[in-house]
Amino acid sequence: MSRIGKQPIDIPSGVTVNIDGQEIRVEGPKGKLAQKFPTTVEVVESDNQIHVNIPEEYTKQQNIDHGLFRSLIANMVTGVTEGYSKTLQIEGTGYRAAKQGNNLVMNLGFSHQVTMADPEGIEVEVPNDRTIIVKGVDKQLVGLHAANIRNWRRPEPYKGKGIRYENEHVRRKVGKTGK
Repeated sequence: MSRIGKQPIDIPSGVTVNIDGQEIRVEGPKGKLAQKFPTTVEVVESDNQIHVNIPEEYTKQQNIDHGLFRSLIANMVTGVTEGYSKTLQIEGTGYRAAKQGNNLVMNLGFSHQVTMADPEGIEVEVPNDRTIIVKGVDKQLVGLHAANIRNWRRPEPYKGKGIRYENEHVRRKVGKTGK
């Protein structure tokens, strides 16, 4: 059995969990999330805990699903109570970001400004023109939107210009040397 899948998930106060057939809905102070799970696993709620179970005689796929869906449900509970955030840093002369209404507007060295609308359930903050904070309750959507922002101008290895995650280390290369 999966070591992660065996661990119970504690349900904090203020969070409600509804298990309906093959779907689990978690609702908390920050929002609500829903996730469908396959018939290979069984999700049970008891004593303010959620348990993910598989049969005694399990297949490799059931073992994989055991740990995966336990982690997904734990991420849902954490998301509706605390939320998730990713911080991006912008490096480079003239590179900056600003928030205009529901849109993120970035100057990244192109001949035009890059405009990205906030997806539903995701909030983007720009505390200064070099920092972007992506917040939300769904860990997957927060990471996906942060990655989409970063893909507009990934950090390059010679000068380090571009958009990087906070605390991301960019391996620098030595440039040409003159004679």
